[in-house]
Amino acid sequence: MAAVEATVFGATGFIGRAVSEALRAQGLYVWCPTRADIASGAGMDRSLGHVVYAIGLTGNFRTMPVETVEAHAAMLARVLHGTRWDSFLALSSTRVYGARGDRPAREGDPITLVPSADSLYDLSKLLGDALVLSHPSPTARVARLSNVFGEGMHPSTFLASILNEAASGDVTLREDPASAKDYVPLAFAAGRLTDIVLSGRERIYNVASGAPLSHEDVAELLAETLGITISYAPGAPLRRLAEIDTGRLTGEFGSMTRRVEAELTDFFRARLRPAR
Repeated sequence: MAAVEATVFGATGFIGRAVSEALRAQGLYVWCPTRADIASGAGMDRSLGHVVYAIGLTGNFRTMPVETVEAHAAMLARVLHGTRWDSFLALSSTRVYGARGDRPAREGDPITLVPSADSLYDLSKLLGDALVLSHPSPTARVARLSNVFGEGMHPSTFLASILNEAASGDVTLREDPASAKDYVPLAFAAGRLTDIVLSGRERIYNVASGAPLSHEDVAELLAETLGITISYAPGAPLRRLAEIDTGRLTGEFGSMTRRVEAELTDFFRARLRPAR
C-alpha cells in the first residue's frame, strides 16, 4: 500500500472535497478517512502526512450544539494529539472577528465574544483554533476562511438561499442593502489551503478576498446576470461583517488573479440561465 502523503478529514464536505482534489492535483496520495475511521482508529496509527481538518457544522449549529463542539474542538483535539503527521491545518472562520468596523481584521487581533446560542459557532471555532495554536509543532496551523462560494455550498448560506429564490422568480433580500460580506471562490480557497498545508510559514492565515461586497453589490450582479428584480424587505436589519486583512496570505502566496465580482458573475451564470 502506498504511503499516505496527505490526509483530509471531512473530505465529503464542500471545502474538504475541493481540497482533496487540489492536493491530488499536486501529485500527492491523499487518504480521506471517515468519522467511523476516527472512532475506531482504523489506519490512524500510520503517519498521516499533511493533514487538513475540514470537519465542521454550519447552518445547523444552533440545533446541534453538542455535535458542533465535538466537530470543532473535541474530535479535532483527538486527531491533533492522537496521530502522527508532518503538518496539520485546521479550517476555521473569519466570522470569529465579528462586525468590527475600525480597520481590517488581522490574524493576531484580540477577539471578544459574548456567550450565547448564536455565538456557539464562533466560540467552538476559537476553541479549535486555540488547541491548534497551542500545539508545540510550528507546522500546526489554522486557516480562517471567509464566505466560500461554489457548486455544492451549504443551502443555508446567503448566496445559496438567494440563488434558490432566484430560480423561481424575483428575489427579496431580508437584510439591509448596506450589509456586507467577504466572498472567496472555492477554487481559490482550495488552492490557498493546499499552499498553506504544504509550505506555510505562519501559524494562522486569513483566507479571503479582502474586498467585501455589500448586498446591494451582489443584488446588482444578480439582476444584470439573471435578468431578475431584487427588492428589500422593509426594516431589514443591517449586518456588516469585519473587513478581512489578507496581507499575510497574499504576501506569501500571491493575490487572486480575478476580481471577486467576476468570479461571482461566472458562478451565477453557471447556476441559473438568464430569464428570457
